[in-house]
Parts: sequence; C-alpha cells; structure tokens
Amino acid sequence: MCGIAGWVSFDRDLRREQAVLDAMTDSMAERGPDERGTWADEHAALGHRRLAIIDLPGGQQPISAEPPRGKIVMVYSGEAYNFVELREELRARGHRFTTRSDTEVVLRAYLEWGEACAERLNGMYAFAVWDAAERKLVLIRDRMGVKPLYYYPTPDGVLFGSEPKAILANPLAERVVDTDGIRELFAFVKTPGDAFWRGMREVKPGTVVTVGPAGIREHTYWSLRTQEHTDDRDSTVARVRELLEDIVRRQLISDVPRCALLSGGLDSSAMTAIAARQLAATGETVRSFSVDFEGRTDDFVADVIRPDADTPFAHEVAQWVGSDHQDIVVDAAAHGDPGIRAAVLRARDMPAGNGDIDTSLYLLFREIRRHSTVALSGESADEVFGGYLWFSDPVVQRADMFPWLVRWGEYFGDDTQILTPAARKILDLDRYLGDNYASAVAGIDRLDGESEFEWRQRKISHLHLTRWVRVLLDRKDRTSMATGLEVRVPFCDHRLVEYVYNAPWSLKTFDGKEKSLLRAATADLLPQSVLRRAKAPYPSTQDPRYAAALRTAARELLATPAHPVFDLLSYDWLKNCVYEQAPQATYASRSALERALDLAQWWDLYSPAVAW
Repeated sequence: MCGIAGWVSFDRDLRREQAVLDAMTDSMAERGPDERGTWADEHAALGHRRLAIIDLPGGQQPISAEPPRGKIVMVYSGEAYNFVELREELRARGHRFTTRSDTEVVLRAYLEWGEACAERLNGMYAFAVWDAAERKLVLIRDRMGVKPLYYYPTPDGVLFGSEPKAILANPLAERVVDTDGIRELFAFVKTPGDAFWRGMREVKPGTVVTVGPAGIREHTYWSLRTQEHTDDRDSTVARVRELLEDIVRRQLISDVPRCALLSGGLDSSAMTAIAARQLAATGETVRSFSVDFEGRTDDFVADVIRPDADTPFAHEVAQWVGSDHQDIVVDAAAHGDPGIRAAVLRARDMPAGNGDIDTSLYLLFREIRRHSTVALSGESADEVFGGYLWFSDPVVQRADMFPWLVRWGEYFGDDTQILTPAARKILDLDRYLGDNYASAVAGIDRLDGESEFEWRQRKISHLHLTRWVRVLLDRKDRTSMATGLEVRVPFCDHRLVEYVYNAPWSLKTFDGKEKSLLRAATADLLPQSVLRRAKAPYPSTQDPRYAAALRTAARELLATPAHPVFDLLSYDWLKNCVYEQAPQATYASRSALERALDLAQWWDLYSPAVAW
C-alpha cells in the first residue's frame, strides 16, 4: 500500500520541476513511510511513497521496463491478490521477472494487454503508467473504488495523486471549493467522479482514464450489472462460503505482520473466524483488535441505533476462534484533542463531518500499526448482504431517495440548520439530492418479470454499493493510511459483490433477518450469540467529557466572529447550541457541533477560496 503522484505536461520540460515533484510525493509520506522514489523525463514525472508489504527488498518504485517500442514507467498503490496466478500466466507468455512483488506483475500485465490488464486484476489498486512510445498517461482504479486516485486537468496535461493533497502541492492547482463541493459535504452522497475541490476529478471505480496530447478520455471496464440468479438457497449459501474462503486466503498474503479488526458483529467475526482457521492450519494464530471507549462497556446506554456494546461480543468471538486479542481503549482526552482532529482533517483533505467516528478510527489504526502493518476489515458487508435496518423499512422501501437519508434526521438531526439562510438557499440541497438520486438510479437494469418489491430492493442495494459504500471506503482508506496501516476489505471482492447483488431479496432474508446468506454461510464458525446479534453500527463515545470538550472548542470559535467559516455557518445557531441547550447535548446537536468545528479547523488548515 502506497501513495502515488505525478505530473504530465506536453508543453514543458518536467526534468526542471524536481522540487515540485518532491513536494507532491512527500505530501503523502504517511501513506508510504518505508521508501520514496521519483522519476522524471521531459513530459512526465512520477513519484511514489512506499509502504512495504510484499517482497520487502524488491518492490521499489517507480518501476520501469524498456520493450522495443519504448519505455514504460509505472507507480502503483494497492494489492493484486491474484498476482501469483497472473505471474505464471505471463511467464508462459515469455515474460521474465526479477522480483517477487505484485507491482512487477501489474507492470508486465500492462506490457502484455495494455489498458485491458485491469480486467484481469483481482484486488484493490490505483496505478499510473507513462507510456513513452504513445505519449500517454494511463490511470487505472479498482472496481469498487477501494483505493483512491485523483487527477486535475491542466492546459497542457494533468496532475494526479492518491490524495488531493498531492495535487494541491503543485502551484498549478487552485485551492478553491465551489457550490457543488460544499453540497457534497452536506449531502452524505459520494457522487462518482466528484473530488470536492474545484477542477479536480476522481478516477471513477472500475475506470481507465487516458491522458494524451489530444486530451483526456475515460473508459469504464467494470460496473455493477443486473443478471439473473439461478442458484437455489443451498447452492447460494455454499457459493458464498466458497468465495469467502478464497477471498480471505488471498488477502492474508503478506510479508509483514497482519491482523483482523474484530468488533463482535457478524461481519468482522465471520471474517476473523475464517482467517483464524486458515492460519491455524499453518501453525499461526491470528491477531485481532477492537476499539472501545473509556468507561463505555461498563456504563453503556442502549439507544435506537446501538442496542448493545461491542466489547463482550468481541471477547467471546476471540475466545471462540482462538485469536490473540487486544482492546484499543480510546480516552476522552485523546478523542477531543484538537491535534488529533487536525491530523484526521489533513488525512481526508476535507471536513467530512464524521466527528468522533473519524478520530476514534484514526486512534485505533495508529495503535494497531504498532503491532501490524496489514489488517483485514469487515467493512462493506452491510452494503453487500443488506445489513442495515432501513433495508427492511417500508417507508425507506417506498421512498425515491437515497435510503440512508430517508430517516437521517430522526437519528442524527437536521444539520443543515447550521448553515446560514443564504447558504441554504444557494445550496438548495433538496433539489441537489433529488437530481443526484435520479441520476444514480437511471442506469440500473431491471430483470424481465422482476416484481415491484424486488425491483425497489435492487435499487436500494445498488445505491449502497455504488454510492454509500464509497463514503465508507474513503473514510477507511484515509484514516488508516494516515497511520501507515493497510486495511484490506474482503467483502469488496468484486466476485462476491456481483454474486450477492444479483441474489433476490427473498434469498438475502430467507431466515427472516438481515444478512441471511452471510449468517448461513458462516454458521459453523461462530457462537450463537453473534449469529443472533442485531446489527450495531460502529460505536460512538458516550463520555460526557467529550461533549464538554466540543462545547469548549465551540466557545473559542464564537470568540472570533470574523472567522471566514461564518460566511457558511450560522453564528447564531452555533451560539444557541452552545449556550442555550441543555448540558446533556443530544447526539444530533453533538454531531452538528462536530461538523461546525471540523469546518472551521479545516478552513484554518487549508485556507480555501469559496466560489458560490
């Protein structure tokens, strides 16, 4: 896992721009703390920061080859989990290898198949290839968008990077956020291709972007397609288990210590149990980690979205599968530390507004990195198997809106009230979301004869797998890579996603509960308590000291009424929230406070211009 950056210019000599290339590359030092490398020619410059995972001595980048037709140079981030099979196939076609790394396999795959090499990869990846003979840059991103990749067109070429900060380190990139960028902050929808910063684009998942003297073109090599599911229940359960076993086996490959993220929910428990059994066969014990908050387990108070505490379940699973388990306990002081919030904001390059979830993830990953370099996560199983409560909510099922937003205000409050009246009018979020929803569902295919109910559930599943999951994957990637930890997501294997997506909703809930297929496929691996456990989201602190720290920080912000953030946020709303609400702030008001503070601190860190 690494960070990549680069610059292509057809009108200037980039060999004279080493200082700028260094700045772009080193802006992502946390993504690749082990090594750095750069390469520059007349019209292309590439940079790489390496987190060494496979073939520690032999995986340096940029990596190049010089076939007869001209030089090929590549920078690569991610993992190709099928690189062993691909290497053998390429050897049979005459290729010779000098390293054991998957990076060289991907380079050779490009030499053999060109841009079509993407169709042969299984994994999470984002890479850039400079093809000197054809004078073109090729940017390729994995099918589900697990690894990020951004680009910024310039008058004579393009800038690119794993994160916006790499692009923003180049003087050609302007730090401007426009109306659509701000809308994305408050919409909680990841619009494909949108990058928040004006002029910047995200390489869409499953897409190849090619940059040449004639301009930029885009080609989609994979998208989530509707297909008829013909397997019966037993065959479907067996196929899910078969896929999970293969996926975890592939994703355990590593030359550095690896572990599992274990919350005690069905998703992470199933993944940990499979990993534990596979490693035990080789005499190895899987390590597992979970997050908890100081005093939370003992003083836990159930609510409508979090019915129970995670820790007792995580401990039970760890004992059941025999993992070497450790709880990472986050205290209120670290959770409310402005320095930690600043680190998260720098990691994400935008005020994403997830508050204590982002900071606790960062603290969890930072501590895990002391013990492991690779972690397997249960992320995305809810999107794949239909685990959220709203999948079965009749109100959500009938709504023509992104399903996670239908009851958002009931659970988290209407945080659009933190905006000034003028900002609310300009943003017009209701219209923006309506248009975005219509665009999102327009490309979904319906099966012939599919019932109205199954069609609605298909749309809900598709939206989660093409919009919502990308919000979560982006959060996971940024907060983990900011600590130098590679987090792998087995449930995002495209084979599993395609197969389960096309299973009818009646199969996904055949036992009357959510995630029936996952439960049945792993029933022999887990204790009954976990198999029966209701869905619980990622935990949030209930420590009153954290809420108090938010209010203290908000008072400090109110003491500077000339702060430019108040062109967007309502000063009177924030004042009312801090001084006139009860000390025991509701979750909704706390969430809005987090959003306001994130916006203000991000403004201080990035000094953006806003173009309404």
